[in-house]
Amino acid sequence: MTSADIPATEVLVTADCWNSESSAETTIHRAIEAAASMVEADTADAELAIMLTDDAGIRTLNKNWRGIDKPTNVLSFPALQSERDDAPRMLGDIAIAYETTRSEADAEHKPFDHHLSHLAVHGFLHLVGYDHENDNDAEIMEGLERDILAQLGIPDPYAHDDQVN
Repeated sequence: MTSADIPATEVLVTADCWNSESSAETTIHRAIEAAASMVEADTADAELAIMLTDDAGIRTLNKNWRGIDKPTNVLSFPALQSERDDAPRMLGDIAIAYETTRSEADAEHKPFDHHLSHLAVHGFLHLVGYDHENDNDAEIMEGLERDILAQLGIPDPYAHDDQVN
């Protein structure tokens, strides 16, 4: 794998609550790099954006895009591909909510950066075509999440039936 195979990842902080997590951007870049190195997907010369938002921001996104009027931990928005040959190839966008991520990590007694890594990996996998709409797809996606996180030294996030929504 070369650096050209790792998608260019821009992390946008849109909520001040993330200021207390000085390593969040580094954590996300490591998680995306690990995920890109372990999936059978064309991520070469691709770009994605990750928005670090708060519960209010993700609630608005969740309501507008999914019709669900409540905050969630992570949302993924695969990009429509441009018909222009000179346009950058976008994978899509990922939004992660601070308060929900923090409360889940605390409730599950996990380090915040471990849970953040899991959510970034989860969102990335959605962008490259994985899903968990049925038991078989969920098993495949969760297995891949476990393998990617293990590469980062992060324990199985599903060891106690934890679920990413």
